[in-house]
Amino acid sequence: MSSLAPLPDLDPASREHAARVAAHLHRHIAQAGGWVPFEEFMGQALYAPGLGYYAAGSHKLAAADERAAGGDFVTAPELTPLFAHTLAVAVAHVLRAAGSSEVLEFGAGTGALAAALLPALQEQGIEARYRILEVSADLRERQQRRLAGFGARVQWLDRLPQAFTGCVLANEVLDAMPVRLFRWAEDGAVLERGVASTAAGFAWQDRPAPDDLARTVRERMPPLPGYVSEVNLQAEAFMRQMGQWLAAGAALLIDYGFPRHEYYHPQRIAGTLMCHLRHTAHADPLVCAGVQDITAHVDFTAMADAAFEGGLDVLGYTSQARFLLNAGLPAGLQALRESSPGAYARSLNAVQKLVSEAEMGELFKVLAVGRGLHAPPPGFERGDRLGTL
Repeated sequence: MSSLAPLPDLDPASREHAARVAAHLHRHIAQAGGWVPFEEFMGQALYAPGLGYYAAGSHKLAAADERAAGGDFVTAPELTPLFAHTLAVAVAHVLRAAGSSEVLEFGAGTGALAAALLPALQEQGIEARYRILEVSADLRERQQRRLAGFGARVQWLDRLPQAFTGCVLANEVLDAMPVRLFRWAEDGAVLERGVASTAAGFAWQDRPAPDDLARTVRERMPPLPGYVSEVNLQAEAFMRQMGQWLAAGAALLIDYGFPRHEYYHPQRIAGTLMCHLRHTAHADPLVCAGVQDITAHVDFTAMADAAFEGGLDVLGYTSQARFLLNAGLPAGLQALRESSPGAYARSLNAVQKLVSEAEMGELFKVLAVGRGLHAPPPGFERGDRLGTL
């Protein structure tokens, strides 16, 4: 897992924070006997209270025009409000079908999606009540500042609801859930890849996989000696659990990933693990812990299966490009051209990034699951790929 590009230099505060996180991880590994599964390392690096990437005060996200100022990556809602305006068409359909005005967003980032989605829903006659479940304390503060003008219509939750009726949104959430790494040994055994603590830092170390992991891997792909990849059992548990609290409505899950036959393709021999540091993508999660994002692509077949096991209907699955084009992005862009030529010109590059096959358009997918809806929401009319899952 070598870097795709040279890593940027860290500022003094980031170097100091990375040193604190590394010391915490070394202690954690020592207490575990000198080795932890990668899932545990990733969980600590991202979510350790006061230290992890998503739990400490680090500037993670930047708007499209603020990349030079900081942040590690840009998400679709930060690129252009047209993303939220188009998504609002599907959200409004779900809310009307469920007889609800409730929206629940997981991992709301800078609040950009909520800030654009709420007015877009209002234009469609829906005075939505917006709930946010956010694990990052500093992102929650940024959201609260940005969304203060909406008053009590926006509220933050500290835990999952016991019951919810409405529309659930999760944009780039599943990819940030800690994954288990595995490697096929030469003799056909399944090994679990973990992390050991050494004098030089952190090092990969493989051990025989526990029965549950080995069984899961064998169910999903044939033996390929030397092949390394991931399974995201935490994300699957999240999808199954959704079936317990989503009483009616639908969830729209937007993330980068593949159906299983593409996810475990023989040519993808090193898996999909990826890190983001100051807009540099690389594949070494053992460096810069606490100051870089660590992600893995989503196995959408596993997510759909887990939702179905949880009692939900799998409503639609397609590429982000097809979803946005079906849901009315071209009409929204044309309306912007007529009302504000300057804003239209500024939006062209962002829209191209959202729908281009070479950018986010094909890599990102949209999965809709729900309960009580008689038809999928807008966005899946043409190019639905449910048959590929």
